[in-house]
Amino acid sequence: MLVNFKDSLMMAQARKYAVGAFNGYNYETFKGIVDAGRECEQPVILAFGAKYLANMSLETAYAMAKSLAAEQAQPVCLHLDHCSDINTVYRAIRVGFNSVMYDGSALPLVENMKNTQQICAAAHACKVTVEAELGCLAAGERSHEGSSDDVAAYTDPLQAQQFANATGVDALAVSIGTVHGLYKGEPKLRLDLLKKIRALVKTPLVLHGGSGLARDDIFACIANGIVKININTEISVHAVERTVQELAQGQPHFSELSLHQIGYVKEIAKKYIAFFGGQQKIR
Repeated sequence: MLVNFKDSLMMAQARKYAVGAFNGYNYETFKGIVDAGRECEQPVILAFGAKYLANMSLETAYAMAKSLAAEQAQPVCLHLDHCSDINTVYRAIRVGFNSVMYDGSALPLVENMKNTQQICAAAHACKVTVEAELGCLAAGERSHEGSSDDVAAYTDPLQAQQFANATGVDALAVSIGTVHGLYKGEPKLRLDLLKKIRALVKTPLVLHGGSGLARDDIFACIANGIVKININTEISVHAVERTVQELAQGQPHFSELSLHQIGYVKEIAKKYIAFFGGQQKIR
């Protein structure tokens, strides 16, 4: 079933675990993510990034997610990820997306707040949840989000408090040292900063750049208030590498290759669901 993510995140916050948000951009990724949630008996957030509109339309993404979610009892949230275009955000709401992320992190604080307030008013009237972002992530290896010119800008705790209170946003993505893509070395997470943000902000907190994080780092982030973690690059890397290996052994029928790729996506999604607290059962 398709749902917005508010109830799932509030439950995760109360029980101290995280919900996985996995990026999908074709049938294989959508199917693998939804199947992972079903097999782990956990809610999943199916994140469709605005940059993947070249792969499929918002209408197609919604129709596919609705069909797949109808096949299982576990909650699935179709979420528009990293969108800086307000008109696209409104289109996603009209199409039927359960959740939208307006990314105004590159804007001055006041402008980001103003735009997010307007989007929250429209989205909440349609029972759609809203995520926003403060701060900026740098780009790591094999990143498909942001650009190589991105420079990390940590989230200011006082600004986060002001932003959350002023906008009524349902989830806030923060920058504490993670990157989009894979890490070039050992990540240096600012858990001290996360603790300060958590103390001031009651809104559920989101961590982008989860691909490649060590299990202990994930546990530490969850222990200090993160309730939603995004995974994109590792799914892509694993699926491509396994596909290359398979093609090196022969030429399977395209339909068979598609089925195998669903499995490759599912492997990574299930791995992270377990890290995020997969032992927690939704009752």
